[in-house]
Amino acid sequence: MFDLAIVGGGPAGAAAAVYAARKHLKSILVTESFGGQSTESADVQNWIGTKHISGAELARALEEHAREYAGEFLDIRPRVRVSKVEKRDEGFVLFDATGKEVGTSHAVLIATGGTRRTLDVPGATEFENKGLTYCASCDGPLFSGQDTVVVGGGNAGFETAAQLLAYARSVTLVHRGADFSKADARTVETVCAHENMTALLNTEPVEVKGGAFVEGVVVKDKTTGKTRTIPAAGVFVEIGMIPSTELVKGVVELDAIGRIKVDCRNQRASIPGVWAAGDCTDGLYHQNNIAAGDAVKALEDIYFFLRAAK
Repeated sequence: MFDLAIVGGGPAGAAAAVYAARKHLKSILVTESFGGQSTESADVQNWIGTKHISGAELARALEEHAREYAGEFLDIRPRVRVSKVEKRDEGFVLFDATGKEVGTSHAVLIATGGTRRTLDVPGATEFENKGLTYCASCDGPLFSGQDTVVVGGGNAGFETAAQLLAYARSVTLVHRGADFSKADARTVETVCAHENMTALLNTEPVEVKGGAFVEGVVVKDKTTGKTRTIPAAGVFVEIGMIPSTELVKGVVELDAIGRIKVDCRNQRASIPGVWAAGDCTDGLYHQNNIAAGDAVKALEDIYFFLRAAK
């Protein structure tokens, strides 16, 4: 029986594995793959300590760092998807997609992240990573001095617009709803007051166009039915995320969109023995560095939880 089971191989899972091994907690790391969502990024510029790194290189670095500690205190199980976590009197049991038991542990850290909702219009798939992106923090600076479009009118959309306004020539935010009620009112007011900002309501993208790279977005006015093309070199999609939390549904408390509710002070979930870190949680902000920090914070708490229980 392990002290700790870590589920997920992104920045949170890898950080947790390193810290758990260094604290001599007998741990198991189970993950389908390493790297998390950033594996799709051609150039990650905000991973602290590294000026430039591709998503693929970041994934390799995370795996190599975790494997450096594999051995007596860390068992790594790659290419395994945990489909269910079950609470039992003696601890927790992990099951894979076939229903086979993967391992048992006294504590569990869920670091499974999530998947971004993708834009489902012609051209979106073809131009992904060729001007269309799902991460402004990763790719935004690449569009300095250029025209950009943000799809999505929630807080994430306006936060992305605020980032882009620092260096883009223009930002046009496209929202299919009739108002911006899903976003913080003060943020909306501040962002919309910028001279290079345009916010469109009742408007939806219907096509992404370009040659080798994105050149514009065709949008439709839902009121009139008319379409027009907005010139843009960069398209930033912020239409929500689907958290990967089915494995703990019914075990811990989830919010309205399925994210694990945690205490932000220590990353504890709603029942003793379960922690969560990164994009699968209801934390206010989600980035690679934040996910890794969440995991480190959780490990400090897990260590004292396990040692106090012995």
